[in-house]
Amino acid sequence: MPMEIFMKPPNTVAMISIFRLILFFSIPHAVLTLSTFTKLQLPSNVFGPDSLAFDQQGGGPYTGVSDGRILKYEDSSSAFTEYAYTTPTWSKEVCEGIIEPNLGPTCGRPLGLGFNYQTCELYIVDAVSGLVVVGPDGGLATPLATSAEGVPFGLPDALDVDQRTGKVYFTDASSVYGIREIIQAVGNNDATGRLLEYDPSTNQVTVLMRGLSGAVGAAVSKDGSFVLVTELFANRTQKFWLKGPKANTSEVLITFQGRPDNIKTTANGTFWVAVNTGKFLLPTSPTGQEIDADGNVLRTMNFEAEYNSTLISEVQERGDACLNLYVGSLLANFVGVYTLNN
Repeated sequence: MPMEIFMKPPNTVAMISIFRLILFFSIPHAVLTLSTFTKLQLPSNVFGPDSLAFDQQGGGPYTGVSDGRILKYEDSSSAFTEYAYTTPTWSKEVCEGIIEPNLGPTCGRPLGLGFNYQTCELYIVDAVSGLVVVGPDGGLATPLATSAEGVPFGLPDALDVDQRTGKVYFTDASSVYGIREIIQAVGNNDATGRLLEYDPSTNQVTVLMRGLSGAVGAAVSKDGSFVLVTELFANRTQKFWLKGPKANTSEVLITFQGRPDNIKTTANGTFWVAVNTGKFLLPTSPTGQEIDADGNVLRTMNFEAEYNSTLISEVQERGDACLNLYVGSLLANFVGVYTLNN
């Protein structure tokens, strides 16, 4: 997700072209084909559905957007409605539909999010407010953490919840640079990102990994034995072991020919990674790559036909008989939904 997301999309694209320095495009293994593509349109003057979440009944998607709100898509009305917000200073008059960089501390900017299905709580990492949680009825979030080991969060970015333990795994993309300083982070080859664990039973945050190069994605495995973390600047995903003989150690799982962003676990235990690929300083080719727990690329999907060269931030798989891929993007004013032919 790391980019100047309080700016208007055209300015953001110009900034992104500076630091999305990627290798030549390649498509490994199987390529998926589509049957339909649907846009879930955001409200007027709102954009940037970076990450997506679904509640325990399958409702949603829920997503954080550019004016600081968390919205929920309602099938009954085929529209997004307001669900929550992350700062007590958010107001309709000041924030709704407004794109103003200086309003970040007032309005917030929610990024990664995920539900605890047992408690019906929605956990959110906000680029300004840190780790917060929203109760089952939505509304104002409750602050949980803004630092770890005495070091404030610079750019909280991605999040996942272990449904077995209730623990929350999230990333701080940089512990030095904030959301409006991402270009400096790239220029200085920042490697101060962290993978963190929040335990709701103790309200404690533990640092699991340090020295990460743009930690922008986190996904816990289906069995809870490891967490994957994507590094935007290093073009790779690392595996941190939570259990077993390798517990508390990490290893590089896969290096991409492109810049990986959010990563999401599937019902089958595989993972979808949003990967933006292309030639150096040329328009982006947005793709999704499904990988297994050993880092093998199982399938690749190219989204250029619908997104052109727009950067995407997340690919999430939902459904059984009908397989859908939901796509998030910090530059789009909609959530894309692909129905696949396997």
